[in-house]
Amino acid sequence: MLLAIPPRGLSLKAFFENPIFMSAVSGWFVAQFIKALIVLLSSRKKNFRETIITLAWRTGGMPSSHASLVSSMTTAIAFRQGVGSDLFIISLFLSLIVIRDAMGVRRSSGIQGRILNSLGRNVSDRLNIEFHPVKEVQGHTPLEVAVGTLLGIFIAAAYILL
Repeated sequence: MLLAIPPRGLSLKAFFENPIFMSAVSGWFVAQFIKALIVLLSSRKKNFRETIITLAWRTGGMPSSHASLVSSMTTAIAFRQGVGSDLFIISLFLSLIVIRDAMGVRRSSGIQGRILNSLGRNVSDRLNIEFHPVKEVQGHTPLEVAVGTLLGIFIAAAYILL
């Protein structure tokens, strides 16, 4: 069976109007927006540059944008394709991997990075040698992941049901 290739503009428009795509992007953006708002409200010194960096890029913190994005995508697929569909099953397991990674592996490596940097700075100060810190990846606590997951589910439900 041959598939007809739609005109370029129509396929791109359909892509950006797809509720699964919109749910996933909105899940990520809303979580990042809430995270940036929390950073802005909780810092004594109102650093708008830090807030913009958090909004656009920063990982870790409340709520988890990783969990929000994948749970929103998976929920939207469940509504559109059904929980028995192959696409839902694939999305569910990939979501579990992303959430587990955000909460487990990335969190552990972030803690290890902080400890290594602390040790490196101490050794550098004592022995007067050059030290290059490692990147401290910030993971998520279980609460941050739970809130991100619920946020994603609600966003997807809103896109599909409203």
